[in-house]
Amino acid sequence: MALTALKELQAGDHAPLLVFEVGRNSQLDSLSYQSLIMRRVFVRFPEVLFIHRTHNPRGKILYTFLVDAPGVQLESSLTRIVYFSVPVKENTEGLVQLFQTFKKFNPEWERICTILVDPYFSLLPVLAMEFPSAEILLSAFHVCKFLQGKFYRLALEHSVKKLLLTTLKNTMCSATASNLKKMHSLLSDSVPQDLQPDLHLSWLLDDRIWLAHRWRSKAESMCYFQDLEITTRVLSQFFGIELSLERSVLSLIGYLKQNMEKEGASNSDLNIPANCTPPEPSAEITKLQEVEACIQHSLQTICAEPAAQLCLGEFAVVQRSVQLIGSSTDRVNVQILEDMHEVHPQGPGSCTCHFSQTFGLPCRHILAILSSRQQVLQPEMLPEQWKRGCRTPPGSVASLANILGSRWNVALDKELVVAFLTGEVRRLLLQCSREEFERRYNTLRELADSWIGPYFQVQV
Repeated sequence: MALTALKELQAGDHAPLLVFEVGRNSQLDSLSYQSLIMRRVFVRFPEVLFIHRTHNPRGKILYTFLVDAPGVQLESSLTRIVYFSVPVKENTEGLVQLFQTFKKFNPEWERICTILVDPYFSLLPVLAMEFPSAEILLSAFHVCKFLQGKFYRLALEHSVKKLLLTTLKNTMCSATASNLKKMHSLLSDSVPQDLQPDLHLSWLLDDRIWLAHRWRSKAESMCYFQDLEITTRVLSQFFGIELSLERSVLSLIGYLKQNMEKEGASNSDLNIPANCTPPEPSAEITKLQEVEACIQHSLQTICAEPAAQLCLGEFAVVQRSVQLIGSSTDRVNVQILEDMHEVHPQGPGSCTCHFSQTFGLPCRHILAILSSRQQVLQPEMLPEQWKRGCRTPPGSVASLANILGSRWNVALDKELVVAFLTGEVRRLLLQCSREEFERRYNTLRELADSWIGPYFQVQV
């Protein structure tokens, strides 16, 4: 039915540009799409192209092209989208086909001067080969998101981490050379030297990246980042879920078509407002903020202090991530830019992730479900020993409180790493074929013998 609907999109006088391939299993393998509105926007603003990639739990990647030239301030943030495509695979052959289809759809592609990409895009030679006259740069938006993610994972004091995030936000909204140098100096002083290479601090001093963004005023920069944040979240909500590729694409096409028409983007003149001021938060965003505040309050009210501290750390990950949530009859699948886990939210909530299995506490996946359903933590979802006011035997919550109140130590680090690796090895062995199991078992046998020696019978 979904493939039939895609074929129907190709019919009619005002049909979009649509190319797709079906695999041997009669399922969609690849797709490229551009509506008439998208084509009109690209013809109007072809100079700078912004490429965003959205990952799907099934292994597919959605490439979305947006216009990003000076003066592009359309009525709807989604109207920046001018083309999207899902390659069969993210390899040289798949991307060559993707880019060549875009060029067939848009003969004006030679007018592209700059292409902005994310730091994790590795097939830059393919992009350079297909667009030889365009300069390929990192986008300011993706660099900002990259640094934000790194800051959250750094083991720094809360006040230092907050200072870094605030300074980064202010720098992105006013990316002058002096502000970028100040940001660089702050990171050099705040982050341990051995961790600095992972942050790629040189990007802050690469003027080519920021010249493509610096022309915006502070108000325009705020508007720009908020628009892209909304757009990328919409893409993740529609494409990054556990649905068939056909259904995901159809849902996304329908949503984009509805919103573009509602915003009046089909007008031939494509009205461009003279000034862009930061929009007021939508009712949906305001509601989300209220829900997040209620979840935080419920955690602090119901949980003992150590449990609240652990869960608030998990919820912080939820707040700064996109949650990919799909449900079935008896379980909910949650992915937060990591391996997918199964959640059983009824009763004392449980999840297959390491945090939930180790501590028995609401993890980021359970909290993501609460957030998406606009619910809060209930007392029955928490094991008795973690509830506020509950008397527990010495050595349980009290010992964990000591761990949380102390600095990280090598022994604890090793213990958690070993537990995680043991679980991963067990999972991989259970999932592989008999032949693969024998090969992996023999590898473990040799490793154990080399460590402890064949003179001891080591059980593996």
